Amino acid sequence: MIKDIIKNLKPSSTLLINEVSNKMEKEGKKVFKFGFGQSPFKVPEDVVAELKNHAHQNSYLPMQGLKELRDSIAKYISAKKNIEYKSENVIVGPGSKELMFLLHVLFDGEIILPAPSWVSYGPQAIIGRNKVKWLECSRENNWFPTATELEKLLKENKDQKYLLILNSPNNPSGQICKNLDELAALSKKYNLYFLSDEIYSELSFEDNYQSISSYAPDKTIISTGLSKWCGAGGWRLGYFIIPDSLSNITNQLKVLASETFSSVSAPIQYAAIVAHENNHDEYINKSKNILKAVGNYVYENLKTNDVLINKPQGGFYLMPEFVGKKFSSSKEMCKDLLEKTGVALLPGSDFGFNENRMLSRLSFTDFDGNEFMKKTHNEKINNEIIEKLAPKVVEGIIRLKNWSTT
Repeated sequence: MIKDIIKNLKPSSTLLINEVSNKMEKEGKKVFKFGFGQSPFKVPEDVVAELKNHAHQNSYLPMQGLKELRDSIAKYISAKKNIEYKSENVIVGPGSKELMFLLHVLFDGEIILPAPSWVSYGPQAIIGRNKVKWLECSRENNWFPTATELEKLLKENKDQKYLLILNSPNNPSGQICKNLDELAALSKKYNLYFLSDEIYSELSFEDNYQSISSYAPDKTIISTGLSKWCGAGGWRLGYFIIPDSLSNITNQLKVLASETFSSVSAPIQYAAIVAHENNHDEYINKSKNILKAVGNYVYENLKTNDVLINKPQGGFYLMPEFVGKKFSSSKEMCKDLLEKTGVALLPGSDFGFNENRMLSRLSFTDFDGNEFMKKTHNEKINNEIIEKLAPKVVEGIIRLKNWSTT
């Protein structure tokens, strides 16, 4: 009764590790939730208030999204990118994940995924019956492909359409792509398009965030939403920004939207207008200040000759490699770690790496973000503050470091 293409798929590992961790906690075990990536901060109060004010909204909204919301998004993104977008360039979905899935369904070509890549890109491509080409990247290039590596793949079939998914800041590595101009230049020589997953862009630790849309605007779809910077993962509101040159994709996404999710929850769409129109710089800057401090704390206390790791540049992830550990797979390594220490990590094999590499993803968000925001005010956050306000992160890293040396 079940199609073969679906039988081999497994539940998303990021969601599964959250359920496993919660189950262990209910059993009375101490768990350090470094596996599931979710913002530790509450949704800004003005956005919550707007959601309450529109709880009575019960009508189906346009399948492309509420016009007023799309206007606010277009204005917001245009200011960020210095590219003029209109409401017609925006399509709103129940999380950017759903829109990505529909893009996989309609895209006629091959998907290029850098390793590491977020866990759902590959399975979605499989469901969409697209062939996936993996590009294993190196720590030295921030875990993103070089132009040389990408062009070697593109040359294999110059007539093929390709969609390269770039996620910067990256999940799982916490790194930012620095060679966007070189990658974008290849779109002029080959039939290459980009899906720029910028869901963590507001949480870049430096202020000069760059998008590949600035280098290849006519061939780039931007994907983002409220889940990370606004702490609203469970609200499920994301959106695509699609240039006029790819309006055929916008039109087909509207068709698929009409046949799947119909439209996003009305109260959430009205609340999202305030998220984009009101000034949330203080909230975002506090979030970044805290995440940068906690991420750097983890980095400084974990890196050794046996633990290779890059300094975090955005979002809330690190990708340590335990070169001193010998297991049959990174999955087995993470199982051993969880059983012996209570520290939950995700194996690198979930993100496209060979299972023999002892890579893992670490999310450093196991703390009360609301309390952290109340007790700090964009000052320099030292170790004493972190030890007080993120005790589970501190204890978990101590356990992880001790485990890595045994």
